[in-house]
Amino acid sequence: MNQLKSREPGSVTLPGTLSEPLRVELIAFRRDLHMHPELGNQEFRTTAALKARLEAAGLAPKVLPGGTGLICDIGTRDGGRPMLALRADLDALPIPDVKTVAYRSTVANRAHACGHDVHTTTVLGAGLVLAELDRQGLLPNAVRLIFQPAEEVLPGGAADAVEAGVLDGVGRIIAVHCDPRVDAGKIGLRVGPITSACDRLEVTLDGPGGHTARPHLTTDLVTAAARVATDVPAVLARRVDARSGLSVTWGRIESGHAPNVIPQHAELSGTVRCLDLPTWRDAPDLVHAAIDEIASLHRAKSTVTYVRGVPPVVNDAAVTELLHDAMAVRRGPQAIEDTEQSLGGEDFSWYLEHVPGAMARLGVRTPGDTRVRDLHAGDFDVDERCIEAGVELFTAAALLDAAPQH
Repeated sequence: MNQLKSREPGSVTLPGTLSEPLRVELIAFRRDLHMHPELGNQEFRTTAALKARLEAAGLAPKVLPGGTGLICDIGTRDGGRPMLALRADLDALPIPDVKTVAYRSTVANRAHACGHDVHTTTVLGAGLVLAELDRQGLLPNAVRLIFQPAEEVLPGGAADAVEAGVLDGVGRIIAVHCDPRVDAGKIGLRVGPITSACDRLEVTLDGPGGHTARPHLTTDLVTAAARVATDVPAVLARRVDARSGLSVTWGRIESGHAPNVIPQHAELSGTVRCLDLPTWRDAPDLVHAAIDEIASLHRAKSTVTYVRGVPPVVNDAAVTELLHDAMAVRRGPQAIEDTEQSLGGEDFSWYLEHVPGAMARLGVRTPGDTRVRDLHAGDFDVDERCIEAGVELFTAAALLDAAPQH
């Protein structure tokens, strides 16, 4: 990355690479999670599996107050120095797994189609490696593992985790997110916003109803709904800086039951996305005003329910540099790509309201594979070599961050 200094592999010698037995174990662990996906705040089996494996390594994980998710500290804090936190998310999606693989989901209409099983496995693997280094006296400062539930549930389980105190004693936090556009063995990095804000919008429109022969005597509610659907995004495009990327996209419109009856009720629902924090903070008032304005032009009464989701993930420059240096030491600068800002949302952003941090795109595509795989699709899968790359990234980042300060 041109914003970051380059560090050649070999310029720093770091322990903490993945042994072959542990590599095999982690692939099996990921496949087990993949076969038993659990939705947000229901990740009891996943939490139990993590707790058992961490305890078997001599660690003392603590389950979060909601009964799913946990944290686990490794090592001893050096003179009270803040810890680096490694974060993973646990939940799956309510969609069917349509792959034909031995580890296909065994739960109907549930799938790890966003890669959270990989995120969880890489943080677990990093924790097991770091625990062994600590036993050898090679971990200069403590590290915290955060296994968070309900990333897919607005406004995201990260907010509850923060409320539960998972950042107490933490100075910086890092995470990865699977990216099917990047080859396994590589990561994508970006300083600044790497995801977008995502909120949910529900709109109801009401009018007296009437006969389609006499729309002038009532509120033509179907036309009003159509105008809200088309004109609200256009109005907003002229009321905010285009660089903010504020976007309203509708996913559902419902109204009416008969072709010759003007209905009394209409509903629209969709999402609001934007690229920067200031616009996200202003978005509810902007969207509400635009909807009321368009609805009133057509004599419809509007009711707006605006559900806050997540702000953008804004990568801190210094923590992004830590990830860059960690990957460069492990695999060289050729294993690092620039990445663009996604319009997807990620509740990792809630942690960054409290401490600096950064998220890397973890490559999961088999090199040379030309198939287009996407997140949140029933055929999503990964090249499992990404697990080793993720563990190497996390362990190197932890060691570089924990190195004695001068």
